[in-house]
Amino acid sequence: MRTTILQTDIVWADPKSNTAHADTWIDENPGSDLYVFPEMFTTGFATHPTGISESEEGASLSWMKRKSANTGAAICGSMSVQTKEGKYVNRFYFVKPDGSITYYDKHHLFTYGGEDKCYEAGESHVVVEWRGVRIMLLVCYDLRFPIWSRNRNDYYDMIIYVASWPTSRIEAWRTLLKARAIENQCYVAGVNRVGSDPNCQYCGCSAIISPYGTVMEECPRDEASAASTDIDMESLDTFRKKFPVLNDRDF
Repeated sequence: MRTTILQTDIVWADPKSNTAHADTWIDENPGSDLYVFPEMFTTGFATHPTGISESEEGASLSWMKRKSANTGAAICGSMSVQTKEGKYVNRFYFVKPDGSITYYDKHHLFTYGGEDKCYEAGESHVVVEWRGVRIMLLVCYDLRFPIWSRNRNDYYDMIIYVASWPTSRIEAWRTLLKARAIENQCYVAGVNRVGSDPNCQYCGCSAIISPYGTVMEECPRDEASAASTDIDMESLDTFRKKFPVLNDRDF
């Protein structure tokens, strides 16, 4: 499964501009099975969602559906969403070319930044299957909590973390991506933004990590860019059979 991570800069609170840029990023990096954008890639990380959030059937999701259908690739990334019940969630959408949608609502809200004051935490783990790869969907701050992402009963092959992870804590980001790959014996794709918003600076350091904890591909620091690699399920299956560490994990 060819995977492309898209380390983008984000125009603050401007979904139309950001989806237009996202459209161009995909066109300039053709041929992948999966395209991954950062956390809240349509607005920037907004802890006060009023006036920024979209509905559950908003224009940005409609763009994801159209682009996925046109390219034959899955497209994913999170955005601020107001549900039909009037609650706000940080929703990670995974959209397939047939129009089907899987989503995960961020569980660990970033209390240090006040995200918990306006958003509702999701309570469900979500794994989606795409072209032979089982993928767990997680968002930013979730990365700090290994129990939430534990690979119990060998039920996923890859984790995707979409993020708005500040430059000041970037070494934690880089270290924990590798840790999650090693301890869960899986691939990890971590997609962080670059640029700035009213509160933080972001330097990217997006990467795809192998189950051995090695960096397969990464984006340059402080540069809007893309990186692609193949997720090799045959190699993963061989590794898990040869060295079945998940059989000895704690629950």
